[in-house]
Amino acid sequence: MGVEVGAQAARSRALAVLRVRSRALAVALLPAAVAVVLLVGGSTGQIDGPGWGVTRWIVSGFALFVILAAAGIALVVARSRPAVSPTVTIAEESAPDLYRMVRDLADRLEVPAPSAIALTPDCDSWLEDRTHPAHGPPRPESRDEIEGVPGVRGLPSAHRRAPAAPVLVIGSPFLWWMRVGELRAVLAPVVAGTGPSAHPDIAAARRFVRGLDAAVAVTSEPRGPLFRTVLGGVGWVVRLLLRSCRGHAAEMERGVAAAAAERAQAVDYGLRIVAQEQVGLAYAGWDRLLTRVALPAWRMGRWPSRLDAGVVAALTELSRRDRLAEGFASRLGERPACDLLEEPGAIDEAASLLAARLFHGGPAETGPDWAPVDWDEYPDEVVDRKWRTDAARLHRVLDALGVSRSSGAGAGAGASDPEGPTLARVMDHLSDGEPGELREPRESGDLGDLGDPVVVERPETAAYEDEDEDGGPENERSSALAAGLSAEVAREEAAVSAGAAAPSGAAGQVGPDMPLWDDGSLPLFPLQPPRTGRELLADHVTAMVCCAAMDTAGAAPGLDWLDGPSLLINGERSVDLGPRVLSLIEEGDPAPLRTWLLHLGIRPEKPVRLV
Repeated sequence: MGVEVGAQAARSRALAVLRVRSRALAVALLPAAVAVVLLVGGSTGQIDGPGWGVTRWIVSGFALFVILAAAGIALVVARSRPAVSPTVTIAEESAPDLYRMVRDLADRLEVPAPSAIALTPDCDSWLEDRTHPAHGPPRPESRDEIEGVPGVRGLPSAHRRAPAAPVLVIGSPFLWWMRVGELRAVLAPVVAGTGPSAHPDIAAARRFVRGLDAAVAVTSEPRGPLFRTVLGGVGWVVRLLLRSCRGHAAEMERGVAAAAAERAQAVDYGLRIVAQEQVGLAYAGWDRLLTRVALPAWRMGRWPSRLDAGVVAALTELSRRDRLAEGFASRLGERPACDLLEEPGAIDEAASLLAARLFHGGPAETGPDWAPVDWDEYPDEVVDRKWRTDAARLHRVLDALGVSRSSGAGAGAGASDPEGPTLARVMDHLSDGEPGELREPRESGDLGDLGDPVVVERPETAAYEDEDEDGGPENERSSALAAGLSAEVAREEAAVSAGAAAPSGAAGQVGPDMPLWDDGSLPLFPLQPPRTGRELLADHVTAMVCCAAMDTAGAAPGLDWLDGPSLLINGERSVDLGPRVLSLIEEGDPAPLRTWLLHLGIRPEKPVRLV
């Protein structure tokens, strides 16, 4: 009964959407109907007399204008390409067991099976209609969504021309973390949605709404003055129609979802409750992996090629640490859903590259500055390189601010290279007690354009001095250093963006799925807002401490699945460095950090290796 009620409500709202379309067509034809009446009346003598001839010409001209305008609007709506989610499409020969499971699920639900299966690098699943002609066979110079990866191919041409049902999009973390039975239970309500989607009225209403939405995007694109004027009128009409049917469309989708959820109650209901717990756990682990582990690698020009395998390690670690997650790790003995794929490694790599593009805006292909990295190589290729790069940037900014390379601690300890980059130089400069000596900036310094060494007069410094409430450092030296780091990072990011923009517009360098979505808006889902001055300064000082620990005390870079880059001292992860660094940069108190360094045998006066 619930299924019928939801389906009936969805059909009723679909008819309301179609009535909006019918009314728009009637309004467009009304002037033509009046003109026909006047012309017929004039030819038969029924409507004749002074003024009627002029009226007929005016009405006929207006009717012709309205019909041409309506035809133009209809053409824009029909030819506008609806938005399609970036996905990795999985051919049936690449995952026959997965297709078989989905078809069996559709048979049990008594609904049409999805026409294809695709993966998205996110913790969500949905049905997506790709029946628009613009989503048909690609042009010869185009490519499929992810090309060059074995076992990951586009749909066959016959399927792409006329898919029988929507495409099932599955979150890739679900395949690696969930067991086969859990995945089946989670997908049941989604697959059940193909039933209402097959209804002619609902399908027609969805096509109409998607066409209007796509037309709004087309009319909003920057163009010349003439096109902007014409498309402005088209956009006004399209937005009016979209507002008229928006409420009905939302209610229609609610009815479809209610009908699908009710229909899925009969399939794996008890297991679905347990599976929903795994959905929440997967989302938490996936978000932590992206922000703490993947993002530092992306910023270094490397993209982890096994993100989905990494989420299993992250969630296993989360299960070990979180007492609320106890018992979840016992599921790992069951068959994982990724076993339904023929080549899970290749598909994981394709999904990982797509994730890097969506969340960071990386290129579509690998290159010298954008290379994959395995988890075994992560500590050396990402963590060590990140720390040394940050430490080098920190010392460049100190040079630009005129801070002497010689420090009291370094000179007194007999360092082998008193002009080398040392942790003591950083600590002395940030300390209130014995700050490093200020001198005039070098004319050849990389950051010589930062301004006068009297940092309170520099615009960047003034900006950071007003940021105390937003998390900026409170003391003057920290503010100056944070401002310089922010300026340097901004310049480096601008240079990288400028370098990446040039090849993307060249011939033959089209993105992997440009026919389906716009590369110009990448990243579609940026993970984090820009870092504050305090965060940048803390990261760079921490990096300098880690470099000193590695070069003078035998520490090593490591990877923590939940916290990202970590310092390993005698094989154990260091967890008490952060508060000591904050004491230095916020209060100018080096004592906690000096005590920590002394206890571990780290020598801050010794120069470290930078990149």
